[in-house]
Amino acid sequence: MNAASPSFAHATGRERTLVTPEGIAVPVTVASRGSRVGALVLDFTIIFLGLIAIQIFLYMVAGGLFDEAIQAADDSISGAAEFLFIVLVLIIFLARYAYFLVMELGPRGATFGKRIVGIRVAARAGGRLTPEAVIARNLLRDIELFMPFVFLSMAPSGDTGSAGIAGLLWFLIFMAFPFFNKDALRAGDVIAGTWVVEAPRTKLAKAISATGAAARGTSEVTGMRYEFGDDELSVYGERELQTLERMLRDADASALSAVHATICKKIGWDPGAGDERAFLEAFYSQLRAKLEGNMRFGKRKADKFS
Repeated sequence: MNAASPSFAHATGRERTLVTPEGIAVPVTVASRGSRVGALVLDFTIIFLGLIAIQIFLYMVAGGLFDEAIQAADDSISGAAEFLFIVLVLIIFLARYAYFLVMELGPRGATFGKRIVGIRVAARAGGRLTPEAVIARNLLRDIELFMPFVFLSMAPSGDTGSAGIAGLLWFLIFMAFPFFNKDALRAGDVIAGTWVVEAPRTKLAKAISATGAAARGTSEVTGMRYEFGDDELSVYGERELQTLERMLRDADASALSAVHATICKKIGWDPGAGDERAFLEAFYSQLRAKLEGNMRFGKRKADKFS
């Protein structure tokens, strides 16, 4: 089976249909602009409070070195005090960049702020969110936010001439960017090929009716018994389970055939054609049982990439 090219189709409002490289149509909802702003404010608040907590801790541990560095001013300071300031600068750098990079590269594709408001970063092409995409979208934040703020902060001194006006215009242009496209993409999303969507539910949806092969693992058509091993069930996660469930509910023959071919290729099976639904019902039932069993032990598998 030739995989379909990744694409997405627009629908009304914020609903979209994403077509994965495997040819599976997945409905998604583009995150609202308000939720994105709220998530960013929460993230910056978390970073700010975290830095304050770290500085308080360092001051409690080595407060004398801070006092020494402040009193010395331009005079020479001890190597220990200089090292402490280097550590502090590194912490600030990591808080500014590593926080977003590490969390968005995680299995949830979201920072703490995004998790709180229920949104996540996703690749618009339907594939896995790559490190290159995450790095690109976050480096663009410097151009979108931090550089304009530098110009604006310099303006009150009067030494920069029209820098303040330039910084304000710069800031307004980038802030208005999400309002000029239907998917609320900021410049970083355009460059990185990403978008921000509402996060799927963390709780598994109510199971479909356990009938036929889904209940017994045996086909009513051919009598074949489908039993899948742990390695075969481990290739997919909760998101793929929910996608398979939607396919089974819709009962579209062509869609089921495409999903059947994709799963068989992925797990190395060749059961032949004509019994696709029984195969998929059995796979769905056993995959769901495995994921729910893992949840009881605190183990989650969000998708096939995690």
